[in-house]
Amino acid sequence: MAYATTQQLTRYYDLYKNIDVTFTKEVIAILGLQTQQVFLKADGRQWPCIINSSSLVGAKVIAGTKNGLIPKIQKDVSALSLRFSFVDNENKEPVSFFINSKATGFSPYGSNNDLVLIQLQYIQRAPDFIIEKIGSLLDANVNSKRRKEDRILITADTMRKIGILQKETIIFIQGVPRRCILRDISFSGAKVIMIGIAQFIKDKDIVLRIDFEDPRTAIGLHGKITRTEDVRDRKDLVALAIQFVENEIPMTYKMHLNHYISMLSKHDINRMQNQRIQQMESMPIGTEGSSSSSGSKEQTEKTAQQEPSQSQNVESGQPAENQSFAGKIDLNTLDIDF
Repeated sequence: MAYATTQQLTRYYDLYKNIDVTFTKEVIAILGLQTQQVFLKADGRQWPCIINSSSLVGAKVIAGTKNGLIPKIQKDVSALSLRFSFVDNENKEPVSFFINSKATGFSPYGSNNDLVLIQLQYIQRAPDFIIEKIGSLLDANVNSKRRKEDRILITADTMRKIGILQKETIIFIQGVPRRCILRDISFSGAKVIMIGIAQFIKDKDIVLRIDFEDPRTAIGLHGKITRTEDVRDRKDLVALAIQFVENEIPMTYKMHLNHYISMLSKHDINRMQNQRIQQMESMPIGTEGSSSSSGSKEQTEKTAQQEPSQSQNVESGQPAENQSFAGKIDLNTLDIDF
């Protein structure tokens, strides 16, 4: 993913500077933090520590109480620096730096008397590298809620920009793997096409696998099939609408989608919404809920075969369960080979 611009960094800092990010295993992996290379520097020496959480203006670190660090800090609470070390995902090179800090508080860490939680306040602006890392993570988390129903149509262009390796993938329906094709995705759900009978699939718990690159990883998304529909001209296929379990959506998935959605300008979003309004207003009264059946068959197939523009790839404000498959899917464009 590309480096953030100065404008993006300023936006991240202004919006998210006071929000703490807890350094879970998932967050550590996403950020590329090298935990063995994190130190507190005081009185000319370096002591190992563990980052518990960090914002863009401070951090909380865990340190030992028996190695002489605490007396050194208490001697001069403003003569500290915190060393971060990362592996840059862009070029795989290590990135390390110190942030000058001061200690603002000490508290026991749990019931372990050998560990202490130290609250640090940065006395200099955090480096751009960490502003981009933490800012992009927080931005993805915010947009995953604010724009959770924005649907991204799976095309060669959107796959490349999001970093999806292939649209052919696997869906585990109650633990049984089945091959499927990704049709579209959002922060909150997805649509897929597979061989099956609708009545035996609806309301089943699933895990949808999506393979990403940069970094290369396979993500499992837990969810439920909320709706099924037949596929035009193929009685052996079924289209599935999937709702993800919100509190189990991996952060990596959110960041990949946010990277793509953030590239859409406000103008693109407004134009897209205006197109949808005009489409609804042009329908005869009483057909607003059945847009999939309006228009001729030839026009529908022509629309399905067109490569959508960037402003058409995301359909804002429409929950996945309210969208219809019928009449929109051209099997010639899906390259299905089950």
